[in-house]
Amino acid sequence: MAKRALISVSDKAGIVEFAEALHNLGYEILSTGGTKNLLKENNVAVTGVDEITGFPEILEGRVKTLHPSIHGGLLAKQDNEAHLAQLEEQGIQPIDLVCVNLYPFQQTIVKPNVTTDEAIENIDIGGPTMLRAAAKNHAYITVVVDALDYDTVLEQLKEDGAVDFATRRKLAAKVFRHTAAYDAYISQYLTKAVGEENPERMTLTYERQQDLRYGENPHQQAAFYRNPLGSEFSIAHAKQHHGKELSYNNIKDADAALQIVKDFDEPAAVAVKHMNPCGVGTGEGPFEAFQKAFEADPTSIFGGIVAFNREVDGKTAQKLVDIFLEIIIAPAFTEEAMEILTTKKNLRLLTVPFDRKKEHELIYTSVEGGLLVQEQDHFTLQNADVRVATDRKPTEEEWAAMKMAWKVVKHVKSNAIVVADAFMTLGIGAGQMNRVGAAKIALEQAGEGAKGASLASDAFFPMDDTVEAAAKAGITSIIQTGGSIRDEDSIRKANEYGITMVLTGVRHFKH
Repeated sequence: MAKRALISVSDKAGIVEFAEALHNLGYEILSTGGTKNLLKENNVAVTGVDEITGFPEILEGRVKTLHPSIHGGLLAKQDNEAHLAQLEEQGIQPIDLVCVNLYPFQQTIVKPNVTTDEAIENIDIGGPTMLRAAAKNHAYITVVVDALDYDTVLEQLKEDGAVDFATRRKLAAKVFRHTAAYDAYISQYLTKAVGEENPERMTLTYERQQDLRYGENPHQQAAFYRNPLGSEFSIAHAKQHHGKELSYNNIKDADAALQIVKDFDEPAAVAVKHMNPCGVGTGEGPFEAFQKAFEADPTSIFGGIVAFNREVDGKTAQKLVDIFLEIIIAPAFTEEAMEILTTKKNLRLLTVPFDRKKEHELIYTSVEGGLLVQEQDHFTLQNADVRVATDRKPTEEEWAAMKMAWKVVKHVKSNAIVVADAFMTLGIGAGQMNRVGAAKIALEQAGEGAKGASLASDAFFPMDDTVEAAAKAGITSIIQTGGSIRDEDSIRKANEYGITMVLTGVRHFKH
């Protein structure tokens, strides 16, 4: 009795050659719908599933393989006498190989203006059922869901006359990953459609983008996975034009740099080191913006990541090439800039589509045994209920400086203090266990630049010591959240030194 292969695919790349090779190896090919027609057009002998079931496709093709003549052949244990007797009694022949891929649900829901009805019609039922049945029965059946596995299967069939158990189990595991991901896309789509914000179960699916040499440290294994339905305006969808492969730490730092530069409408440059900005600058163009970002901290930028929100030109590239940097991110690089920067063999050059819409995706943070989920912090001063708490009101220059500092402090690890003028950061204190400690670091870094500058805090002042330190350094304006039971102490201290203080009513913790 000839072996049987059931083939039914939406993505038909390579399927004619695969089916033809199976036929030449003595397999009877069973198929449905468009796949059957394509094989016939290419002179591959094929038997319609309806000829096996004795039942036509109905309901616009929604029902065609859901039949005992198919699933009996898929689920029977081929070394079980009782199973074989039942197959013979019902006139059912075992199926030895299944090649199926599914309706393009993922590709459908990303189309502009896709309707719910269109999405629903692209939920495959028969395909996952056949795949799951065959994968469950992989002790006897070879199941293929990925065209990349066609050659492996054919090579074993040609050399050994069968696919070995280890390969069948490996292919079955891939099938269950595939169907799990497929169901995850559907559940995500419908969960969003009904407005469920915190469902009782959350199933996420990602596709491997690359294996990494190691994680945060050389003794840690790591890989980079991408959400296929995620924001294109992201490092996960960046295009690398030059340089060696990105590392785990590169990816995290690059993401941090991009998240900061996204917040600027004017030309901006952001330098990041170990997930914190070390310098942020704005200007008339990328050169001036980078000049300010560099001047903000010419020491820490060494070995850092720089992100721009404007095309990098030759003049800017000439400045960049003289500094040791790991990565440069931009919307684009001019031809001249590429010629200059590619002289650095290992320098990674990434472009990100800044013309894409800013997506406010959820943030997932793993903890041992669980997952924390939250919205992105996209709160801005435009959303805040800002009030001036002191006797003196800010000048226009002070407002501009406070806005700059507040925009950056959101992206600095808590406790966070940022000292800035209207165009650049002057000092950044990050990740300290107390707020005055963060202030001392930022103020010391700013030095003489603190005189007349603004200071931003990511949360309220629990006491007036930070205001005292700021005043002694020459700070003239402070922006902070307010909300402490001792706010009046800080306000009184600011009035004492003639500092203007603005309260935003919202904090920007970043742990």
